[in-house]
Amino acid sequence: MDKEGKAKGKKLIVLGFVTIGILFLMFNRYQDPELLTPSAIDTIQRIAYGFYITLVVSFGAIGFGIYRYQKEKVRNNGKDLATIIAIATSGSKSKKVFSATFITYGIFFSLISGTLVYQPEVNFAIHYGATIPSGFIAPCCDSPGYMPKIIVYLTEHVGLQIIPINLVLQLIVSYLVAINTSIAVSAYTISKKGRGMSTIGAAAGLFIACPTCAGTFLSVFVGTASGIALSIALAQMQTLFIAISIPVLLVTPYLMAKKLRNDDGSCKVNS
Repeated sequence: MDKEGKAKGKKLIVLGFVTIGILFLMFNRYQDPELLTPSAIDTIQRIAYGFYITLVVSFGAIGFGIYRYQKEKVRNNGKDLATIIAIATSGSKSKKVFSATFITYGIFFSLISGTLVYQPEVNFAIHYGATIPSGFIAPCCDSPGYMPKIIVYLTEHVGLQIIPINLVLQLIVSYLVAINTSIAVSAYTISKKGRGMSTIGAAAGLFIACPTCAGTFLSVFVGTASGIALSIALAQMQTLFIAISIPVLLVTPYLMAKKLRNDDGSCKVNS
């Protein structure tokens, strides 16, 4: 029964990610501006609504799969590193740290990636003719993963711009950072080195969804022209940021788990 629970958890996680990948590939077929005939706009708009409904369901499947997998790992109380990670993050204190980190980092990531928009110098109602409050889905046209966008005007200066790829990366990186921080709470007294590696991974992960934001910050110090040039260079290195940050955030929990392992392979943290 335990093996069946873990197997179902893994299947849900894989199914969720595969579904998200298929969603991006399928919706990319509707990103040709020539397809935007008056008769096709309504159809693409309905598909965009279905895209986000399926995306939310996929997130739910992944989340529930992770929950089932972790629960069975803790129940079996094995001696592998995955079990130690599950036990180290299952305590009440670790859960509080995880929740606080996930929410805080998610909000910070939203600001960095441009998901949460604050423009005090721009009045959305005047500049864009927007109704406050209001929202809509823009189904076309942009690069794969960047459509359909959800645009929400909350006030005259605050809004949301939800981009699918940014949303997926935000949840993945925020989860990984929260896991790293949660384990670090248990591992800190044993290994400061593991904590440092987690910090490096989190810092690199900040710019996954919007590496050009780094140029925005640096332009304040090095000048606008240099900042723009640097933003363009950083945008071209987006894949590199992803390649560096996500593997680090994935590997670090296992490195810290080794510090929480007893000589007999069991976890030093009580399950």
